[in-house]
Amino acid sequence: MKFFFSLLLFLFLGTLSSAYAQQQTYCNPINLDYGYTPIPNFSEWGRHRATADPVIVNYKGTYILFSTNQWGYWTSTDMSNWEFHSRLFLRPWNKVYDELCAPAVGIVGDTVLVMGSTYEKDFTIWMSTDPVGNVWEPLVEKFEIGGWDPDFFTDDDGRLYMYNGSSNRYPLYGIELDRKTLNPIGTRKEMYLLEPDKYGWQRFGEHMDNTFLDPFMEGAHMTKHNGKYYLQYGAPGTEFSGYSDGVIVGTRPLGPFTPQSDPLSMKLGGFARGAGHGATFQDNQGKYWHISTIMVSVKNNFERRLGIWPTGFDSDDVMWSNTAFGDYPHFLPDAEKAGEFTGWMLLNYEKPISVSSTYGGFAPNKANDEDIKTYWSAKTGEKREWIQSDLGQVSTVNAIQINYADQDVDQDRLGKRTDQFHQYILYHSLDGKEWEVLVDKSQNQTDIPHEYVELGRPVKTRFLKLENIHMPTGKFAISGFRVFGNGGGAIPEKVNQFMVFRTEKDKRSAYLKWSPMDDAYAYNIYYGTAPDKLYTSIMVMGNNEFWLKTLDRTKTYYFTIEAINENGVGIRYEVLKVD
Repeated sequence: MKFFFSLLLFLFLGTLSSAYAQQQTYCNPINLDYGYTPIPNFSEWGRHRATADPVIVNYKGTYILFSTNQWGYWTSTDMSNWEFHSRLFLRPWNKVYDELCAPAVGIVGDTVLVMGSTYEKDFTIWMSTDPVGNVWEPLVEKFEIGGWDPDFFTDDDGRLYMYNGSSNRYPLYGIELDRKTLNPIGTRKEMYLLEPDKYGWQRFGEHMDNTFLDPFMEGAHMTKHNGKYYLQYGAPGTEFSGYSDGVIVGTRPLGPFTPQSDPLSMKLGGFARGAGHGATFQDNQGKYWHISTIMVSVKNNFERRLGIWPTGFDSDDVMWSNTAFGDYPHFLPDAEKAGEFTGWMLLNYEKPISVSSTYGGFAPNKANDEDIKTYWSAKTGEKREWIQSDLGQVSTVNAIQINYADQDVDQDRLGKRTDQFHQYILYHSLDGKEWEVLVDKSQNQTDIPHEYVELGRPVKTRFLKLENIHMPTGKFAISGFRVFGNGGGAIPEKVNQFMVFRTEKDKRSAYLKWSPMDDAYAYNIYYGTAPDKLYTSIMVMGNNEFWLKTLDRTKTYYFTIEAINENGVGIRYEVLKVD
């Protein structure tokens, strides 16, 4: 009998360890305990979470993440589990709300430097040799030259530089700083000014014809690789799907520079859109990654999240960032296939949804329409409100992402909160009648607004039911109830009649059209300025055409397309050359 109970305990613990095994994958938007906007007039349409302008540095094997106005920062050793460290980097003479807006984070020797964005000439540059212990002290009490959206860069020879700029009129600037005093050496030099007449992606607005302002340029960040300097910048506007990071390349830290034609990171389609104003860093194995801003822009234009994309340099020293399937599960740095797409497909896009209740016009189908800007809301935030997804067939489920939306958030939610948490239970069923617990977080005490759970052991199932136990504030609202795995059927056929039209009237633009396919829910378009450099990708959901506004008018382009369904990815179309 004792052996029997021991065996049961072993099997039970084995099941638990399988369900909650250490994650090998992550999914954008990354699951951080994002603070709420601290600025009251930025939340007149409703209190909401917001951050942007991220920087990650690798300090002695620990990843340190700063972003706009979070009243602290995060650290991680695996890029999956992030620990928040509360701290206000403000002085008595600084503004109340604008704490670390678009922060600069740099490493000089064994010291981490941090400064917020300002031109008021009174912000402090902070220093730490123990950021994990949250030990900081002023290095420069008042940094006289200031700078909007600053970036610190230490070259291999130890010389220190600062880049900055945020404007739709003025360029990015660069200047050398004295390594000991941080006083400027000389005067600022112009680095680069946007060229929207040449590069279509730099035009202000969405990808359609709604340009009405000059584009904004911001978010400088420098990376050195193979003796070359890659100065990155965000454009054309943080509230747009086309918010991207471009890059200019030179052989000296203060230029001259030559622009790469296409963005380093762009994500026009899919659930989480936008990939601008970010920073590039290396993991502990030496692989490059790029973290940047994802737009939401519902409660306010500056409602945003963060995403991380695998990045690198090709044999010709062209810098690239892979955002294809960028909001699907990817492998973390410590995994054998670090940075690669898992191949787990989205299983419930526009599939039948059932709910416990619906508040106003926030309809159930908004929870799985692959648009982070839309969401379903229950009538309350009370325990037992639920949402159920029917996959349509028995499928293999590997992971689930639960993206909570902000609906009727308490009016006192301004700035960072460390006293709140989500709780839920996720059930699954083969027939929609008999249910088993798949994930139990009814005792969770952490804030998980973009919850991502990789199952330790995949499960065969058809129905998934998410039951609310506790919301930190507001109603039980979901912008994305996303289920990943494999449907077990055939992958889609190769796309037919893929056509790309480009005219002399405006070669920054192209019209793409292809035959619709019954066995596909989406398509990935890839393009670039060489047939072996198709680094930019766009996921098109539920349509068979796309108006592209992002091209370099002076270059020949190459295009291909692939179809996507619950079972996998189809064969790519032969590469088209388009002059």
